[in-house]
Amino acid sequence: MLDRGCGLDVHKDTVVATIKVSNFVTETRTFLTFTDDLYELVEWLQSYNITEIAMESTGVYWRPVYAVLEDYFHILLVNARHIKNVPGQKTDKKDSEWICKLLLSGLLKGSFIPQEHIRELRELYRHRRKLIGMRTAEKNRLQNVLESANIKLGSVVSDVFGVSAMQMIRSIAQGQTDPLLLSCMSKGSLVKKHNDLLKALKGKITKHHQFMLTLILQSIDFINLQIAQIEAQMDQYKKMLEEQVKLLESIPGVSSQVALGILSEIGTDMEQFPSHQNICSWAGVCPGNNESAGKKYSSKITKGNKYLKTTLVEAAWAASRSKANPILAVKHQQIASRRGHKKATIAIAHKILIAAYHVLRDKEAYQLHPQDVKIMENRRLRKIERLQKQLSTLKNTSYKN
Repeated sequence: MLDRGCGLDVHKDTVVATIKVSNFVTETRTFLTFTDDLYELVEWLQSYNITEIAMESTGVYWRPVYAVLEDYFHILLVNARHIKNVPGQKTDKKDSEWICKLLLSGLLKGSFIPQEHIRELRELYRHRRKLIGMRTAEKNRLQNVLESANIKLGSVVSDVFGVSAMQMIRSIAQGQTDPLLLSCMSKGSLVKKHNDLLKALKGKITKHHQFMLTLILQSIDFINLQIAQIEAQMDQYKKMLEEQVKLLESIPGVSSQVALGILSEIGTDMEQFPSHQNICSWAGVCPGNNESAGKKYSSKITKGNKYLKTTLVEAAWAASRSKANPILAVKHQQIASRRGHKKATIAIAHKILIAAYHVLRDKEAYQLHPQDVKIMENRRLRKIERLQKQLSTLKNTSYKN
């Protein structure tokens, strides 16, 4: 219970603030969201000795308000669905009053807000993922143009965007249409497919196709440049978080890029999360609860941080194919045989997040649990026994007449 506080209802152009002091003084004022106006809000709140503020997380509009106020007050950023007002009585003023009342009653739980450098890394990492998605879309458009021109490179080369294929495509965009000259640009193992390349590169290329290829290639090059700039900027944060990145890299399936993605979403201070169950629920990689009459039913995973979930799934796929540390790969195989590959991947993502939580909390590298060591040893012995039986069978089998 608090004796004074402030509730903020944030919009794009305005912030409605309601203060209560000892449940006697109540005042509501509206401020613009320009920086100077936000500092006026700071002065007004300080004049009443306000130290506690609650505000709703409204899109991206809360960010500039939070950035100005965080240096002066303790702020609770609250999920909008937790503070819905009474239907039919919703106004900006009543919203701010309701938020303030909930704050003073101690009924609000703040959202997780990491430190500033983690927030910056998060923005870089998310923007990088968006750019990669845009580049993939451009690559798909390029292949559509090639198919339209009946250039069947994808049927011959393993990677249309490899060195040799891209050199051929750039030459086509510049006006070169001779299949013989284009096929001579092949390198490495592609040289052996010279005859197939001649057939694949013989198409009906028009000026329109060349224009479209040039346009798409320029777009891909520009996106590649932006990705390189973002990765160079992320390397500076990687140096700041070098210890945490190395700890996370000890987990099977977690690369340095994945480690940065995990840190950008959950930060380095695990005190924010009471337990590993809490962080898994927040990330949305644990199953929901569906229980009735004492019986638990199957349920979908909970909604959570989609960026973290995507990063964890990426790590899970890598871990499911790891040979250096196959414990998670074995677990993935066991679950997949019963529940399918998708559910098995989410289960492994769940395990990776639990491991990341304990690694960052205890500041110790990932180690196999004694039970996991026993499982792997039993698996190794069973494989030896199976191979010995096969060898014995082959020795006793003769195919001579």
